[in-house]
Amino acid sequence: MITEDTVFDPVIGLEVHAQLLTQSKAFAPVSTEFGALPNTNITPLCLGHPGTLPVLNENLVRFIIKMGLATNCKIAEKSIFARKNYFYPDLPKGYQISQYETPICYGGYIDIELEDGSTKRIGITRIHMEEDAGKSIHDQDPYNTLVDLNRAGTPLIEIVSEPDIRTAAEAYAYLTKIKQIVQYLEICDGNMEEGSLRCDANVSIRPRGQEKFGTRRELKNMNSFRNVERAINFEIQMQEQEIRAGKKIIQQTMLWDSNKLVTRPMRSKEQAHDYRYFPEPDIPPVVVTPEFLAEIKAELPELPHVRRERFRNELNLSEFDAHVLTETRYVADYYEAVLTVHNEPKSVANVITTEVRRVLNEQSIDIREFTLAPERLGKLIAMKDSSQISSSAMQTIFNELLTSDETAEDIAKRLNLIQVSDTGFLEPIIDEVLAAFPDKVAEYKSGKVGLMGMFIGQVMKKSGGKANPQLVRDLMESRLG
Repeated sequence: MITEDTVFDPVIGLEVHAQLLTQSKAFAPVSTEFGALPNTNITPLCLGHPGTLPVLNENLVRFIIKMGLATNCKIAEKSIFARKNYFYPDLPKGYQISQYETPICYGGYIDIELEDGSTKRIGITRIHMEEDAGKSIHDQDPYNTLVDLNRAGTPLIEIVSEPDIRTAAEAYAYLTKIKQIVQYLEICDGNMEEGSLRCDANVSIRPRGQEKFGTRRELKNMNSFRNVERAINFEIQMQEQEIRAGKKIIQQTMLWDSNKLVTRPMRSKEQAHDYRYFPEPDIPPVVVTPEFLAEIKAELPELPHVRRERFRNELNLSEFDAHVLTETRYVADYYEAVLTVHNEPKSVANVITTEVRRVLNEQSIDIREFTLAPERLGKLIAMKDSSQISSSAMQTIFNELLTSDETAEDIAKRLNLIQVSDTGFLEPIIDEVLAAFPDKVAEYKSGKVGLMGMFIGQVMKKSGGKANPQLVRDLMESRLG
């Protein structure tokens, strides 16, 4: 019985499609390059011509096993492909080669971090191999739908979660973790805007305390993590409103409209029998030998959560710094490359989490597009840590390095930013300052130690900002006893 006081709990499962970074398609020797002219990366096999036979791309198998191992899945010794039959204009064969009853990876999990700092384990039902369909384009011709088959046959893995997710925020955290893992494995670039990472969400609600799941709806057409979060929140609200109004939830596939921020029905939700699955007759079973599995395990990189713990434990970084620096493999690699030049973990972390991130955000670029090589940044930070330049001078030189081929040292000399650490130069200036403020000297000696800042400021002014402030402090304290 639904009342005004009934509290509903969402039940959410995600299906993530990751387009793999193989050079050729899943079953045809043709390029997977993104951005090529429409319908140029195709073969008779992609077009569904009679008599064409698929040949399995070995890297499709390698990449999916890497993902399975990284997400704690069991790896099937033997798995088979299946034909998933349906009609759509961008699927000229009339079927998609996928897997059904025997996925190659199953029974895994990942741990996600929640906003309150706790972790939650999300089960992974299966990860299976399949090929992508082409792309239907509806917004370039007012009268016709255009079809680009370049994407047809591109290798995909589909990662199907257990219905363990309870909020849109948890879904966002789960997607973030999946993207992070595929990038660390270098099997997918994780770009949702280009379609290389796509997500469908199955959403239902049920009264709190009820074991049975409600009727689910599948949400599609979400091209960013933020839109996934928005679409799930909207769908939860809509289902609750419908149930409270006495309506029955209809199982449907819904499209997310990112302009109006609403979902709208696309079609009734298909069941497995609607696709008339049957074993793919032209591809033999995939057999994973112990030797092949061991070979792939040996290729696995250090995963993000392991790297984060290493940064904290071995480099003594804060939780914040370790988290930011391991968000992507490329930032972590850049950080460690700088450390090979200047092995001061905290100093390097400070610059990357502030100055480098600022530039990346301002220019909307990835660290791989960042113009400042790790070696040059390391030498700049070393100059600051050795007191050759001040913190403000380092920022000035950093900005110069972004568009200049000069070294940090050359820029510092050209802009007259090298700090003076010559006591023979500084001591006369210090004596001059102390002689100019005898009353302040007396006050300092009587206990007003805060005047030290004034004395140092005067020395910096008289030296034209060149004086090493720490050395000035040491000399001044010596003078004042």
